Amino acid sequence: MRNREAWIPTTLNPKLDVNQTWRRIRQDKQTLAGILIVLAAILISLLAPWISPYDPNAGDGALRLSPPGTPGHLLGLDDQGRDILSRLIWGSRYSLLAALLPITIAFVISIWLGLTAGFVHGRIGELIMRILDVLFAFPMILFAIAIAAILGPGVMTILVTITVALIPYMSRVVFASVKEEKGKEYIEAARMLGASTTSILFRELLPNVISPLIVYATTLVGSMIVFSSGLSFLGLGIQPPDSDWGRMTGDGMKVLTQGAPHVATIPGLLIMLVSLGFNWLGDGLRDWLDPYKRMK
Repeated sequence: MRNREAWIPTTLNPKLDVNQTWRRIRQDKQTLAGILIVLAAILISLLAPWISPYDPNAGDGALRLSPPGTPGHLLGLDDQGRDILSRLIWGSRYSLLAALLPITIAFVISIWLGLTAGFVHGRIGELIMRILDVLFAFPMILFAIAIAAILGPGVMTILVTITVALIPYMSRVVFASVKEEKGKEYIEAARMLGASTTSILFRELLPNVISPLIVYATTLVGSMIVFSSGLSFLGLGIQPPDSDWGRMTGDGMKVLTQGAPHVATIPGLLIMLVSLGFNWLGDGLRDWLDPYKRMK
């Protein structure tokens, strides 16, 4: 006899056609640009030891604050005579790590919290949402200051701060999706066929609520790069001699009046570009993961 749960109907979820998806990507120039920017940023961070032209922490005092186009230094040098291009390449590792790792951790935790709070009736679900509501009341910068007081400034402060701050927001997305889906016919059919709560949560609900969270998480990456850069700018993040794009911007602000605007503007423009790339990618994912749009 066949397993009854194999007959449980699911919501509209047509299979993703690879050819159709690629055709949509080529037509959507903004999404294509986002994909290229994101892939380039990730590839550069992975290949940093091999493509960096200089040691990012080695300085040449004779070339201090040299402008872009200086022979051998495409983007110029900073106030300590360090090659800006090399520091940008190595700094991409910290900037991307500080955004992608916390979002990934918060993603996994938020799925569990949102599914439990949205589907399970009673005090457990209510308690989860009330705790998350309390976390909503605290700005992320206060979390950062409090965590820095405990752990000290550094990479761990950025990772913990962003992870804790994102969980309430991402859990809300899952919670709202579960509330919308759990009253639909396919959930009722699963119950009538004797499916367990675990089976309903992970076989029926999860595939239908994860898409909005994926899109939301992707659009958050750019914001978290900016936020982690801000923490480094304030001295709560990466500590010298290492650097991310935020600390590079902060250090460059000190020499703006010395006729060297490139030291701050180049990493600042890079933060903006990569943030836009992730936002454009998120917009494209929203369209690709929408089953109704894929049917058109």
